[in-house]
Amino acid sequence: MLEVRGLEVAYGDARAVADVTLTVGPGEIVALLGPNGAGKSTLLKAIAGLLRPRAGTIRWEGEDLTRLGAHRIVERGIALVAEGRRLFGGMTLEENLELGAFAPRARSGLRRSLERVYALFPVLAERRRALVRTLSGGQQQMVAVGRALMSNPRLLMLDEPSLGIAPLLVRAILDALVEINRDGAAVFLVEQNVQAALGLARRAYILEGGRIAGEGPGADLLQDAHVRRAYLGPLALGAGP
Repeated sequence: MLEVRGLEVAYGDARAVADVTLTVGPGEIVALLGPNGAGKSTLLKAIAGLLRPRAGTIRWEGEDLTRLGAHRIVERGIALVAEGRRLFGGMTLEENLELGAFAPRARSGLRRSLERVYALFPVLAERRRALVRTLSGGQQQMVAVGRALMSNPRLLMLDEPSLGIAPLLVRAILDALVEINRDGAAVFLVEQNVQAALGLARRAYILEGGRIAGEGPGADLLQDAHVRRAYLGPLALGAGP
């Protein structure tokens, strides 16, 4: 489905991603782990067409997307929920959702997509006429996920969806990702909550210093000593406080 080969992305002379190769198959949930500054957001933006790679290829269902613009990539079924949500605070919740259905393939199913988002996140249905700036951080994150779903993606990419959100709402968002995946969409997830991410993911990659430093089944990486030491802390290894 998604094939990234030898990808390199730079900001001027500063290389952020170097020789990255990975895949996301149909119906998979794949996690991308790594410390701050590892290049995770840069990688997602490059796949979404928001950054132009300096080298390598991005293929989606056999088609080369490497030089396509972001709006063309959305039309092909790839959606990104960016870190920071990027919503329009002065517009209503529902107006923000409707913006996600701008592509012709999504516009015809707008009402059906709205119903799907409200079924996943019932609290949004209750507040559909509220201005986005009046919502809690967790509700705004639900809107961001919902807006991406309005494009009817076959691959949903998310960059730190739980960042700064109350635990109860984090659980609601993660449960929604499971439901989205059950409906047939693949999920490519960057998530600070490593334990939750590896609990969801069939497979995961570790990105360190812009390069893939490891990969494997989510359950196996959750037991890996390096992953537990680097991302879960000493208590995960059985050490005392």
